[in-house]
Amino acid sequence: MLKEFKDFIMTGNVIEFAVAVIMAGALGQVINGFVNNIAMPFVGYFAGGMNFGDLHIAMDGKEYETLAAAQEAGGAVIAYGSWINSIVNLIIVGLVMFIIVKAYNKTKKPAPDAPPAGPTDNQLLMEIRDALKK
Repeated sequence: MLKEFKDFIMTGNVIEFAVAVIMAGALGQVINGFVNNIAMPFVGYFAGGMNFGDLHIAMDGKEYETLAAAQEAGGAVIAYGSWINSIVNLIIVGLVMFIIVKAYNKTKKPAPDAPPAGPTDNQLLMEIRDALKK
């Protein structure tokens, strides 16, 4: 059983999957940092100085200046600004993954052309029939 487990773990697919998961986590952190620290302040600046991270609805009916203040008050808060940040994050992750896959596909060798198809069974039988007639 230990040998089977070792064989399973050492197959290329498991190792490649593990590397992909680790790289995806690291890439996610980089993209999340880009969204929160570069993209959203830039978007907020052009949206009139708005900080999307602070957009919220306090369920207690009171007005709070920031999301942190609303959360400190202890009431339920709908933080839709964080959701907007998540959507922008998703779009950027999708764009980055599209670029990576597109670049990867360019590095792959094109599949060799299929050899020309040989004669079908019917064609071979007709050739045999014609040869026998002669």
